[in-house]
Amino acid sequence: MNFFNRLFKIGQSEAHSAVDKLENPIKLTEQGIRDMKEDLDKSLRALAEVKAMAIRSRNDHQTYSEKAKDYEGKAMLLLKRAQKNEMDPKEADRLATEALSLKDDNNRLASDALKEQGRFDKSVGQLDGNIKKIRTNIGKWESELKTLKARVKVSSATKNLNKQLAQIDSSGTVSMLERMKDKVEQEEALAESYGDIANESRSVDEDIDKALEENSASKASDDLAALKASMGLDK
Repeated sequence: MNFFNRLFKIGQSEAHSAVDKLENPIKLTEQGIRDMKEDLDKSLRALAEVKAMAIRSRNDHQTYSEKAKDYEGKAMLLLKRAQKNEMDPKEADRLATEALSLKDDNNRLASDALKEQGRFDKSVGQLDGNIKKIRTNIGKWESELKTLKARVKVSSATKNLNKQLAQIDSSGTVSMLERMKDKVEQEEALAESYGDIANESRSVDEDIDKALEENSASKASDDLAALKASMGLDK
């Protein structure tokens, strides 16, 4: 708590500047929470001590008040005995006077103890309020620390992703795709060209075979005519 008090007691602009210069806000927050927990421990110890003194004062007040009543009763008892001639009146007066003096002393001590109890009770109230405030602040800062850690993780992941995206050369990627497209189109055209050449080669072979077949058929026809002539069948 003292840590944050030191931080936020500086001017508003200086506070923003100090926060901007922090290398690790999570460590700062964790340190602040540790400081507040130390303050809480100190306040709890002080509260226990003050409560103990308040209890002691209350007990003292009760004890002194009871003693004062007891001395007053003894004084009355002494006077009654003197009245009944059970003891010397002068001695009874002397002892009764001493008893009343002790009664006054105890009443005074009881009054002082009551005043002390009031002061201690007031301190207990103040310490109790301070403890509640510290606990509230600790809960608040622990919740904010949890949120801060989550935000750091998200921002770090987002930063890394954006950094990777920023490092991608879009123009280079498009250029590479265009080159690949040209290469594919070139390969396709080359395949089609080889196909045309293959078809042309097959056509030439077919023409040659056809011509040879026609020559073979003509020769066979001539051979047949010659055979018929030799046999005298053509007449």
